[in-house]
Amino acid sequence: MRRLGSVQQKIPCVFLTEVRNEPSRKRDCQQFQVVATENVHPAALQSDVHCAVATEKIDGTCCYVTTYRGEPCLWARLDRKPTKQADKRFKKYQYSQKTCKGFVWDVDKDFREVPESWIAAHRVQHENGQPVPDEHGHIPGWVPVDQTNKQYCWHASVVNYDAGVALVLKTHEEDEGLLEIVSVPLADLMEQTLELIGTNINGNPYGLGSKKHPVHVLVPHGVLRIRNPPPVEFQQLYSWFQECQEGRVEGIVWHCDDGTLVKIHRHHLGLKWPVGDPFLNTRPVVIHVDETPDPDASEKDLFKSFSSINGKLFSCIRDIPFEP
Repeated sequence: MRRLGSVQQKIPCVFLTEVRNEPSRKRDCQQFQVVATENVHPAALQSDVHCAVATEKIDGTCCYVTTYRGEPCLWARLDRKPTKQADKRFKKYQYSQKTCKGFVWDVDKDFREVPESWIAAHRVQHENGQPVPDEHGHIPGWVPVDQTNKQYCWHASVVNYDAGVALVLKTHEEDEGLLEIVSVPLADLMEQTLELIGTNINGNPYGLGSKKHPVHVLVPHGVLRIRNPPPVEFQQLYSWFQECQEGRVEGIVWHCDDGTLVKIHRHHLGLKWPVGDPFLNTRPVVIHVDETPDPDASEKDLFKSFSSINGKLFSCIRDIPFEP
C-alpha cells in the first residue's frame, strides 16, 4: 500500500468555487462563504481525480514529523501571518482590485515574528532567499513541539520523546472496519503529516475524553480510506453526505496518482459540520499501547492511561473510559 500525500499546503477544492455574500457556515464573523460550483476543477481532471484514492478528511490541527536537533520530532502548524497594518493594506487591495494578484509584500516588515526554530512548509516559493506568501497572505510553516511549551501542551501529550514514540489512531492492518490506537516509533512517521484530534481541538467533534481527562491522538493523513466513495459529481456527492452513514464526515480528500491532493468540505456544499454522530464513532477500536509507563507520570499521562487498557476493544473511540 503506497503512502498517500503529505499535507504541506492548503488543499484546493475538487470543484471550481465562487464567493457568496452571506455569512460563513465555517468561520464565525466571516460575512462571506466560499461554495462549490458544479464544475470539476481542471487541475483535478488533469490529475485524473476519478481514479484517485478517496480518504476521510479529519477535523483537527495539522502536524508534521521531521528531525529537530538530529532526532525525530513532532512539529505543530504555525503559519506566518501579516501584521495588522499589512493585513489592512492587503484587504484594501483585494477589495479595490477584486483580486489578490499583483499585491507586493515586504516579507521583512509585513509579517509577524516567528520562533527561530520555525521552518517554511514544503513547496513554499522563495524569492531572494525569502519565503513568498500564498494567495491568502500566509506563509505556511512548522515549529517543533517542545514538551515544556504550554502553547502546544496537547501536541506534547501524544509524544514521548524519551521513548521516541507517538500515539496514533489508524485502521487495523487485518480488518479495515476496525480502528486501533497504537504507540508508533516517531522514526516510522518521518516526513509524514498527521491530524491531531481530541478533547481540546476544534471543539472536539468526535467526543474524545473529557475536561477532567483530556484525550488526544494523531491520525496520519490518508489512513482512513473511504470504502465506497461516491463519484466526483456534485449532486452525487451532496446526496452521499446527506444520506449515507459513511458520509457523516467533515469531507473527502482525494489522493491522485501524480501526488496532487484535492478536497471537498461539507461547507462547500452548504452542509452542516459537525454532525451529531460522525462516521468515525461508528467503528470499534482496539488499544495496542504497551509502553512501560513512567512511575512518576501523572495519572493523566496518556501513555500511562492507554497502557492500562492495552488489548481491550471498545465500541468506538468516544467510549474509551478513562475516569478513575
